[in-house]
Amino acid sequence: MLQAAPDLRPVAVFAEMQRRHPDLPDCVRRTMERRIRHWRALHGPERDVIFRQEHEPGRMGLSDFTVMDDLGIRVAGALLSHRLYHFRMPFSGFEHAHVILGGESYVALAEGLQNALWALGGAPREHRSDSLSAAFRNLSAEARDDLTRRYDRLCAHYGMEPTRNNRGEAHENGAIESAHGHLKNTVRDALLLRGSREFASLGDYRRFVDEIIGRHNARQTKRIDIERAALQKLPARRTGEGEEHVVIVTSSSGFMLKRVFYSVPSRLIGHRLRVRLFDDRLDLFLGGTPLVTLPRGRPRSKDRHGHVVDYRHVIHALRRKPGALMGLVYRDQLFPREAYRHMFAFLCEHQSERLACKTMVALLALAHERACEAELAIMLDADRVAERLPDLNGLRARFAPDPATLPDVHIQAVPLMDYQALLDSPMIWPVTGAECVA
Repeated sequence: MLQAAPDLRPVAVFAEMQRRHPDLPDCVRRTMERRIRHWRALHGPERDVIFRQEHEPGRMGLSDFTVMDDLGIRVAGALLSHRLYHFRMPFSGFEHAHVILGGESYVALAEGLQNALWALGGAPREHRSDSLSAAFRNLSAEARDDLTRRYDRLCAHYGMEPTRNNRGEAHENGAIESAHGHLKNTVRDALLLRGSREFASLGDYRRFVDEIIGRHNARQTKRIDIERAALQKLPARRTGEGEEHVVIVTSSSGFMLKRVFYSVPSRLIGHRLRVRLFDDRLDLFLGGTPLVTLPRGRPRSKDRHGHVVDYRHVIHALRRKPGALMGLVYRDQLFPREAYRHMFAFLCEHQSERLACKTMVALLALAHERACEAELAIMLDADRVAERLPDLNGLRARFAPDPATLPDVHIQAVPLMDYQALLDSPMIWPVTGAECVA
């Protein structure tokens, strides 16, 4: 049986032996497993060999991604599904980690790799990654070729030779694969010492990871200094790591990109915008003019689009048509805080749909116009807990500007003759060391 099927497990061999010989007792199983192991050592097939490598300083840097969902990190009360982009220099042990919110992609690789190289202060001669199969998944042949060309250009920009390990052969990237486990365990220990897996914001969690990596690199200072002396110099600037897209703003005051709807100010309706897409954000440009940075959204499922909506982009139009709020496809994403969503449900229970929409739009307009979004949310929660409808007139008076805090500005008009006197006065212009009176 072992000669016919070399990968057969000992437990399967023993089960077959008991089938053929029912009187074979269970107590001899361990003896059979030892004899099978001994037989394989003498007569079994040849096995794969791992060749340990000697790493020279400045030659190779490695990149990979590792899933961190099992750590149970929570940000602002919500479970954070994320990965870490992980970069490592095997000679010195220098590491860099970057929190990735989406899946493995070229955008995440390019951003994380450049952050690592600029933190390191130089570039190795070779960059090793896995086969990037996750980044290529669901892409057409043309898109895969374009992604490969972009990756090659990125490496060429830093003077690195791009190399990849064979698909399914993780041990070929062993200098970083083994480091994944150490990094995860270090983060897990730091969380236990911290006493909480809850973070107020994504920025707080990223700083937490940066501190862990910083402490690790501080212990490798001597070897990192040796490695830095052998690195190539960085180019004058970073290369663009984001994906470039061109979108048209529709009459819905937004655009679709990768199955996510993004709202923008309505004055951009009909314009073509250039979008630079990153793992966690979108930078929007009108021609060469920067417009705004939006957080990146994700589709809610395979069949449902995602929405990234800022109520301030559409509140002026909703005030004219408040009834549109009831059936709005992105209604839940429109509310800036949970308190507003809960209040709208409360209003729908105690008022007609028409009046509930009108009241809710008025509350959103008040939050925008008086810049009191957070304070108003607290008062709305208090009203809902007390089962009390919000008093719009009272809220407007509460958040109206205090006349006592407004500065008393007096502007004194300047006589026009003063300007004429200024124009008539001589002006001195230095010209190559001499003076010229205009």
